Amino acid sequence: MTTRIVIIGAVIIGLATARSVARRLPDARITILEKADRIAAHQSGHNSGVLHSGIYYTPGSMRARTCRTGLQLMESYCDEHGIPWKRCGKVIVATREEEIPRLEKLHQRGLDNGVDCHRITPEELKEYEPHVHGVAALHVPSTGVVDYVGVCKSLAESHRQHGELLLNQRVTAIQTNQSHATVKTHDESIDADLVIVCGGLHADRIARRAGASPPVRILPFRGEYWKLKPEAAALVRGLIYPVPDPAMPFLGVHFTRTIHDEVEAGPSAVPALSREGYRWRDVNLVDTAQALLSLRSWKLAARWWKNGASEIHRSLSRNQALRSMRHLLPGLKAGDIERAPAGVRAQAVDVGGNLVDDFLIEAEGPVVHVLNAPSPAATASLAIADLITDRALEQLESC
Repeated sequence: MTTRIVIIGAVIIGLATARSVARRLPDARITILEKADRIAAHQSGHNSGVLHSGIYYTPGSMRARTCRTGLQLMESYCDEHGIPWKRCGKVIVATREEEIPRLEKLHQRGLDNGVDCHRITPEELKEYEPHVHGVAALHVPSTGVVDYVGVCKSLAESHRQHGELLLNQRVTAIQTNQSHATVKTHDESIDADLVIVCGGLHADRIARRAGASPPVRILPFRGEYWKLKPEAAALVRGLIYPVPDPAMPFLGVHFTRTIHDEVEAGPSAVPALSREGYRWRDVNLVDTAQALLSLRSWKLAARWWKNGASEIHRSLSRNQALRSMRHLLPGLKAGDIERAPAGVRAQAVDVGGNLVDDFLIEAEGPVVHVLNAPSPAATASLAIADLITDRALEQLESC
C-alpha cells in the first residue's frame, strides 16, 4: 500500500523535508499544502540570504550540529542545480574595548563548533573592510550568501516531478487517530498516514488545530532593513557583524552584501502587530489580542522592555537607525540609506516568557510539528530535513 504523506508549508524546511522523505520513501505519495499563493511567501523569502558558518550556536545544540552539515549540503545542492551562491566571508567587529571579552568567547565557541575563524587586528580588519571601525575582530571565511527563494523554487520544481504542491490551501483542521490523519482545508480533505507541519509563523496554531498542546506560542518580531544606495554600497565588501549580546537571540544591526550585489543593513527586532505584519500599519486584531492576553508576552516584556523600547525607537527614527549603523561604518551619511523590505521572524516563547533559541520538533501520533525554526534554519534546512524525516519515520513505524 502506498504511504500517504502531507507536508504543511511550502517553505524551505517543508520543501527540503519533502525531498528528504522522497529519498527515504521513493514510493510515497507526498502532498505539500501552502496557505499563501506562492512558495517561500514569508520567512523563507524575506531574509538577507546569508549562508551561516555556525559560529554563534551553543555547542551540541541542534542549531550547532545542523548548521555546519547544512552549509556543506546547501553549497553542494546549489552547485548541482545551478543556483548562484558566493562564499564571501564575514567579519565580526568589536567597536569598544569592553566588547573584546565577548569576542574572545565567541571565537572559542566557533572553534568548539568546528568553524574556521580567527582573530584579526584592526589593521588586518582594514584589509577586509577598509571603511569599518573596530578595535578587534574575527574573520569567518566560510560565511556566504545565496538566493533562498531560488533554492525553494528548485526544490518545488523537483517535488512536482513526483508529488503535489497545492497553493492557497489554509489548513483549518487536522483530525487524527492512532495511525491516521485527515487534513482539512477550505476546499480539500486529504487522508494521510503521516503529516509533517512546517507552519512557521502559524506553527503553534496548526498544532492546536491537530489537537496538540504545544509548549510554545509564536510571537512575531518584524525585522526591518535599510539598503545602502548604489553610491554608498562600496563602503561594504562582504558581511559585517557586531559582537552579539549572548543573552539575546538577535545578532544586532549588520551589513550584508547580498547575492544580488546590494548592501542591506539590519534587521531590527520589533514586535509585529500581525503574524504577517511587514509594516507598522499591518494590524491583525486577533494576532494582537492573543499576544496581549498571553501571560508569557508580559513575562517577556518585563525582562526585555528596555531592549524592546530601543528597537522600536530605531524602527521609528531614521536618525537612530543611522546612529546604530555608524557604530560599524562611521562614514555613513544620512543620504546613503533608504528603506528596504522587512521580514517577520516567528519567535517561539515558552510558558515562562523565555525565547526558545533552538529548533523544536515534537510529535503526537501521526503528526510531526516543527514548532521553532530560528536562524540558521535556511542554511541548515537540508540537514534539519533529514532529522525531521528520521522523527517522522519513527512515528510512522510506531503508529
